[in-house]
Amino acid sequence: MSRQSLNLTDQLYSYLLSVSLREAPILQRLREETAAHPWAEMQIAPEQGQFLALLVELTGARNILEIGVFTGYSSLSMALVLAKGGRLVACDTDHETTQVARHYWSEAGIEDKVDLRLAPAMETLEELLADGQAGQFDMVFIDADKENYLNYYEKCLLLLRPGGLILADNVLWSGRPADAAEQDPATSAIRAFNKFLHRDDRIRLSMLPVADGLTLALKR
Repeated sequence: MSRQSLNLTDQLYSYLLSVSLREAPILQRLREETAAHPWAEMQIAPEQGQFLALLVELTGARNILEIGVFTGYSSLSMALVLAKGGRLVACDTDHETTQVARHYWSEAGIEDKVDLRLAPAMETLEELLADGQAGQFDMVFIDADKENYLNYYEKCLLLLRPGGLILADNVLWSGRPADAAEQDPATSAIRAFNKFLHRDDRIRLSMLPVADGLTLALKR
């Protein structure tokens, strides 16, 4: 996985950040701490976090669902601009990395906006549906195990209101889905996910070459 936008030289990428990125100091510290983690490649790019925050404000989202927390950069980016009374349901299974996220949520004073569910995401999605929350979410960010992307997508469509937005990360997967020789499970899953959404008339679709590829799917 690449943590910077595909097809940009290092010089151009640095320029992009220099004239676009407005990263809060707490986000910068979290990003720099995460860079030392053995799984640092799972960290989203800073310009992507800023784009997520912009979408939260642009859409007026008040109920957000995140699948895949890691150390919390994306959730912190979104929760910092989430209106008072808004909530972000964050799904993950890793107690260690989400402890880092909890620390930064607390320091930023937004821990009351985040509902962390430490369980397999499919279980949490089923619980939300069973709790009568179908059609209650405004925005979803999917950034977890690639083999389950289609499963997450179907459940999230049920939880999303009409006009709500699903965002899926890593849909270009460092270019591997375009290479027919790449047949590992994660690449095959991303390839199938992309193909399925392209044909799904329940959504309006746009795939952007932001960071490692970001799909936007607007529920009709």
